[in-house]
Amino acid sequence: MSVNPLSFLSALAIGLLLTPLLRAADQPNIVLILSDDQSWTDYGFMGHEHIETPHLDRLAERSALFRRGYVPTALCRPSLMTLATGLYTHQHMISGNDPSPVLTDGKKAGPEYDALRETLIANVDRVPTIARLLGEQGYLSHQSGKWWEGSFKRGGFTHGMTRGFPEPGGRHGDDGLKIGREGMKPVFDFIDHSVAEDKPFYVWYAPFLPHTPHNPPKELFDKYQAKVENMYVARYYAMCEWFDQTCGELIDYVDGKGLTENTLFVYVCDNGWIQSTDSGKYAPRSKQSANEGGTRQPIMYSWPGVIEPGDRGNQLASSIDIVPTMLAAAGVEVPEEMPGLDLMPILKSGEPTPREVVLGEGFAHDIANVNKPEDSLLYRWVVKDQWKLLLTYDGVVNRYASSHPRTEKRPQLYNLLKDPHEEKNLAAENPEVVKELATEIREWWPVTERKVLESWE
Repeated sequence: MSVNPLSFLSALAIGLLLTPLLRAADQPNIVLILSDDQSWTDYGFMGHEHIETPHLDRLAERSALFRRGYVPTALCRPSLMTLATGLYTHQHMISGNDPSPVLTDGKKAGPEYDALRETLIANVDRVPTIARLLGEQGYLSHQSGKWWEGSFKRGGFTHGMTRGFPEPGGRHGDDGLKIGREGMKPVFDFIDHSVAEDKPFYVWYAPFLPHTPHNPPKELFDKYQAKVENMYVARYYAMCEWFDQTCGELIDYVDGKGLTENTLFVYVCDNGWIQSTDSGKYAPRSKQSANEGGTRQPIMYSWPGVIEPGDRGNQLASSIDIVPTMLAAAGVEVPEEMPGLDLMPILKSGEPTPREVVLGEGFAHDIANVNKPEDSLLYRWVVKDQWKLLLTYDGVVNRYASSHPRTEKRPQLYNLLKDPHEEKNLAAENPEVVKELATEIREWWPVTERKVLESWE
């Protein structure tokens, strides 16, 4: 049978034109929702006595929910950089929020301070980012909310709100910080644009919520002031529900566009927050802390019809796995330098996660040496089974010393299933457990430049 060469070429051309569309149809949209300064306890689905989060509760019902999730670093900038790159802090090198005003030689920073900030931001140029990797596969991407690393374009986003340093207010988000607090239109417009372009999309929704300033809508503040006596706590609780309301708007918008069946939602918070009862600030052992109040966070993955929903109980999870999992869902090869796990197989099957160990590191808010994160190292920790081991280091603190009192210099070992708030140090009674878990830490990141403040023998 003869083949008309013109017909064959026409069919081939049509096939080539359709291939990107067919490929795009198989790629899920991805929406990453990031809370900002919220404790792992402060949700309806986590059993909080007062805080109501009906929209996230519904997302949790249709998600693979990991109640024992963690972020490796309990400070917003390094934690967010891990979620942008899939790398631990000691790999992406953004160990704190700002370069230290006092340099390592003891001299105060002068005109060179902005150069140090630019050096930090430049780290995003040398590492893979999920927005950049997805963009190479035809995705459009949108940044809103917190973003410290310069313009949104620097992170590989095709669209976004943050102009970035050195623009005014560019330290951690500028215009991006309006999202949620001043409506959701920029994100909704981006979703509409992506649909019109017939492109899969990635949304980085990282609103400045429930982060300070705690200035919730009056009706929410009044609601929680009637529940709790303390004004500061009531404001924080109201902020948590305000954040939940914005999540509901985003989820409902995706659903209203008929996109839910082909959209992967991922949720986590950047770090914990325990509200001080006598000020508008955070209490000890929460933000910036290596304790559970700073590092533990629920993590959820939702993709109706693909991911098997259900409460994963005491299974461990880490935000280090989020980027490789999202990349795998999109059919993108995960770079070898990413240490996290691709969870898609177990999310689809409902089988137990292979993650048996969670590792983390804590650094000072101010970066003592932008080229050597270990100079600011304060803690390393590991969670395995019921145990958590926390080791304390002699890194330089500079400002915010009150957030890192380091009064307990010996190794700290806790049975988290019996003592989730880490009240009883069991290291002295369990030397073999301390030794085993300390080995896990050393093999993960063999730091030799900083000294453990006090070893227990």
